[in-house]
Amino acid sequence: MNKRGFASDNNSGIHPKVLKAIEVANSGHVVGYGDDIYTKKAIELLHKEFGSDTEVFFTLTGTGANVLSIQTLCQSFNSILCAVSAHINVDECGAPEKFTGSKLVPIPSENGKVAPDELLKTLHGFGVEHHSQPGLLSISQVTEMGTVYSVEEIRVLAEIVHSHGMYLHMDGARISNAAVSLGLNFSSFTKDAGVDVLSFGGTKNGLMLGEAVLVFNPELSRNTKFFRKQAAQLFSKMRFISAQFIPYLEEEIWKSNALHSNNMAKLLVEMIKDIGKITVTQKVEANGVFAILPREVIPLIREEFFFYDWNESRGEVRWMTSFDTTEEDIRSFVSLLRVHLC
Repeated sequence: MNKRGFASDNNSGIHPKVLKAIEVANSGHVVGYGDDIYTKKAIELLHKEFGSDTEVFFTLTGTGANVLSIQTLCQSFNSILCAVSAHINVDECGAPEKFTGSKLVPIPSENGKVAPDELLKTLHGFGVEHHSQPGLLSISQVTEMGTVYSVEEIRVLAEIVHSHGMYLHMDGARISNAAVSLGLNFSSFTKDAGVDVLSFGGTKNGLMLGEAVLVFNPELSRNTKFFRKQAAQLFSKMRFISAQFIPYLEEEIWKSNALHSNNMAKLLVEMIKDIGKITVTQKVEANGVFAILPREVIPLIREEFFFYDWNESRGEVRWMTSFDTTEEDIRSFVSLLRVHLC
């Protein structure tokens, strides 16, 4: 299927400059597994963003990055707290539990965010050998519901978990969209706000493959490289992952791509606001639009533009925009919506 659509920002292609960087790296021989000039340069650029004391571990996939982050911070007897809609809870096929042995504890949430009062309800059983020991809170930025945590919201959660001897992980699959939405640099709402380990994503924002696990306390990372190898996330031809991050960070492709995809989501929600049969269910703070519309028209619209159901029981769908979404895509889609709903 080559139809353009709004199913996922994973469905878009590779940014041309990123693809060019891969081509440039495809010359000659370099040492494998990350001991190469491209990986060293990419790590230098991440150090500029997050500080030279940050440990960087490139992985192949987002799920791999999340699993590696959790393994870095938890023992098998720990529990991992997260929003009920979190990717690690819904869309990773039990990988975090399989690889770490840790129990996932989902926290109720209507907007994808973990609320402090709901978090506090889960913090019990410390020191009791019959219970999994709360060890980690994992939050998503952007959340799976398209919402964005403020710096203060992250700080509050960090203070709670740290006061209980726990850690804070951030799944940053769409971290660039969050940074643009907040108008902040990466460090200000991650490391500086109390996040201990970050899964830094780029595949949804113009990269071909690969993510980075960033550990902000080097003492925590002494076993991370071994966990990465065991989880089959140590890529031998590492240069083709890390080479992408060079233009991505150096030329701020992350920013221009995320700004565009966020703006396309804003344009979409602006253009549908007068269609009475559509109800937008979440704040549009990044590049996702969640909406309820008559269930009978959903398959008709999907014949032209592919997208996913979110909650079939109430006719809620998810529309994701990408770095390569065009205004014409939006206008054509909205015209089709009007044909069926107006």
